[in-house]
Amino acid sequence: MPHSLAASLPDDRQDDARMFDLAPVSLWLEDYSGVKQLFDEWRSAGIVSLREYLEEDIERVRACSRRIRVIKVNRRTLSLFEADNLAHLVDNLDKIFRADMFKSHIEELVQLWDGNTEFGSNAVNYNLSGKRLDIQLKGTILPGHESRWDRVLVAIEDVTERETARRELAISETYSRGLFEHSPVSLWVEDFSAVKNLLDDVRRQGISNFRTFTDVHPEFIARCLSEIRVIDVNRHTLELFASPDKRTLLSNLGDVFREEMLDHFREQLIDLWNGKIFQQREVVNYSLAGDELHLHLQFSVLPGYEHDWSLVQVALTDITARKRAEAYLEYLGKHDVLTKLYNRSFYVDELNRLERKGPFPVTVVMIDLNGLKMANDQLGHAAGDALLRRAGEVLSKAVDKPSCAARIGGDEFALLMPGTDERDAKLVLESIENMLEVNNQFYTGLPLSFAMGLATSEPGERLEAVVRRADLRMYEAKRAYYASTERDRRA
Repeated sequence: MPHSLAASLPDDRQDDARMFDLAPVSLWLEDYSGVKQLFDEWRSAGIVSLREYLEEDIERVRACSRRIRVIKVNRRTLSLFEADNLAHLVDNLDKIFRADMFKSHIEELVQLWDGNTEFGSNAVNYNLSGKRLDIQLKGTILPGHESRWDRVLVAIEDVTERETARRELAISETYSRGLFEHSPVSLWVEDFSAVKNLLDDVRRQGISNFRTFTDVHPEFIARCLSEIRVIDVNRHTLELFASPDKRTLLSNLGDVFREEMLDHFREQLIDLWNGKIFQQREVVNYSLAGDELHLHLQFSVLPGYEHDWSLVQVALTDITARKRAEAYLEYLGKHDVLTKLYNRSFYVDELNRLERKGPFPVTVVMIDLNGLKMANDQLGHAAGDALLRRAGEVLSKAVDKPSCAARIGGDEFALLMPGTDERDAKLVLESIENMLEVNNQFYTGLPLSFAMGLATSEPGERLEAVVRRADLRMYEAKRAYYASTERDRRA
């Protein structure tokens, strides 16, 4: 409003104009006289139920909407809908009021048709950048304009945040009320009231440290587990645990929850003792077919049942594939892919661990694969890789835990044998020589041959010195091998 015009208005009119413009909610002053005229025409045509009439053809709703004329809006409206001015807003009403608003618009029109001077609805609008706005709309035909509907004040409150929260809560409530049958995760509804009674009895006995109590009385954990009553499970649970029906599953829970489950369940009880009625953890169960299942467990005492735990929901997500992938990645981190032996990283870590903790003596065998370069140069890397795989087959069978075999370089291998003296280590080398002979009989082509050096730690000797001694002896064996090969070639 121009300043000169505002100044010429009475004070109360000026105040009204300022309040309209500065109101914290979106305000629209609109002319609905065209809508009233259309209503009068429809009544004359014999229309009785406006709702049915509008729902038959959505174009009739659009016809009503086109009859509404926007007279003015306040600053909050321009800000909310990201419009520069009234003209900018009006020119883009089709972007603000989209098809999904017409259903709520029917409600507003029906209220007016029924003779109400006030109307309201919850609807969806969009700002000019396309963002969805959940709104609460309230409209009033201003006093003195009831016969013409030419002045209607519409207030729009942005309730997007509230409605978003409400929708999320509705989904959660629907989920928790029992619509779990088609869930893609395993859901169990259980009664933990007997477990709560057992915990309360222990507390009444004056026990304060429940972890210590379960250390002394491990049978209490098994008793609590036996007191859980399963009320229901969903379809995915039957699929996951390979059960034909609920009765079969529930009558064979001992096969599902085996002894190793007790450690996980103990931690669950300790959390419950400490008041944690919502929990998440990883557990291991078994299907009725005997397959090990790694599961992510989410435990929740349902709202309203905190006093007795008589309704609990347990959600189990199958993470077996992920655990296998993690195990494989861990395997790759410690193993050489080609030979399946441990890799250099593991070898270094294990050498450092043995340096600190033993047991001593520690025997180190350094091994070099003879003829790998020649195989690669003359026959290609596929032939060389085949030799390396064969080396892995032999060395993996040469030692048992806690000893280990590792590939530490291209054609270099090592055996670490804690608690093994030189006499026993030489027996291992003899075993390797025998296995090489068998391997060469089994495989045609290039013979598999090792140059090996052995060294056993002396009291107080650093293992790096033992490795150096073993390395030197391996190189002596390597030189002897090639000297012998050269003599044979000349002969």
